[in-house]
Amino acid sequence: MTPANPGRTWRGALVRVGGSTAILGALFYFLPLGELWPAMQRVPAALWLGVFGAYLSLHVMAVVKWRLMVNLAEADLDFLRAAHCYFAGLFGNVFLPSIVGGDVVRAGLGLRFGRNKAGLLLGSLIDRMLDVAALAAVAGAGALLLPGALDERSRGVFWAVAAVSALGGMAAAALGVFVLRRRIRSWKLRRRLVPLRRAARSMARRPLSVAAALTLALIIQGGFAVLMAVLAAACGLHLPLRIWIFAYPLAKLSAFAPLTQGGIGVREAVLVALLRPFGVSAALTLAAGLVWETIVIAGGLIGGSIALLTGRAPWVELRTAIPAGGGAVPGAQPNR
Repeated sequence: MTPANPGRTWRGALVRVGGSTAILGALFYFLPLGELWPAMQRVPAALWLGVFGAYLSLHVMAVVKWRLMVNLAEADLDFLRAAHCYFAGLFGNVFLPSIVGGDVVRAGLGLRFGRNKAGLLLGSLIDRMLDVAALAAVAGAGALLLPGALDERSRGVFWAVAAVSALGGMAAAALGVFVLRRRIRSWKLRRRLVPLRRAARSMARRPLSVAAALTLALIIQGGFAVLMAVLAAACGLHLPLRIWIFAYPLAKLSAFAPLTQGGIGVREAVLVALLRPFGVSAALTLAAGLVWETIVIAGGLIGGSIALLTGRAPWVELRTAIPAGGGAVPGAQPNR
């Protein structure tokens, strides 16, 4: 593998930070700042802590969901290892381009522990696809609850997201069919695809487990929308919950674009644009978005702390020295 170019990495990070700064700077310039800070100060500390605790609880559910998917693909991860990998990825979401950067961290760590490495990668990919499908489904439910309330721009954003999600789903389905049914003549390639085929067939044999993971994804993404609505109401932005069910998932999907640092700035700008047709003050929308951003960043930092603590725990080091499938490896040394 070719080592990463440090100069290019730093340039990319500077571009992303610059993108976030430019978007937020434009919002601050054009919106009345006198309305922004007082709205953010209205959020009581106790309410913020309660929302933050609920936010972390939803991420614990996400650990269960990710572990379910990778273990369906024969990765054989226990909960402690899965939590270590997942929360390291949550930390990476804050500092890497888009929220997909954390997926790379999570999968990279999981490869150290997973019994079937191809299965772990496949399970992680399907898990992220379920999240995207859940976001699109929640936004679609919100759109159905808002008949005639969406303007042309909001409808365009919604249908664009739906089209991209549908194309992604079809591409993944086509890839799955290729992997499972294609007769490949190259012996070397066939040998490399054996673990991937075995993992895909293992998942296909248990559709109810996949449906359970999708149900968890819907609960998690819907829960985030509810928490966002609670914080926004504390800022003085009182909207029916169905509007947040529509707008929050689309704003979160915008963070997948690797244009800014962890999606910061893009989420807020998209949220402002989506809520404008409802006669909402743009300054209040930005205030709610920034308060939510503090939840996301704090969650990433706590996630990094959890990953650090679980990674250094002696029982994790012991288990790392033992293959996921069973007996100890002669001469294996614990990770340090």
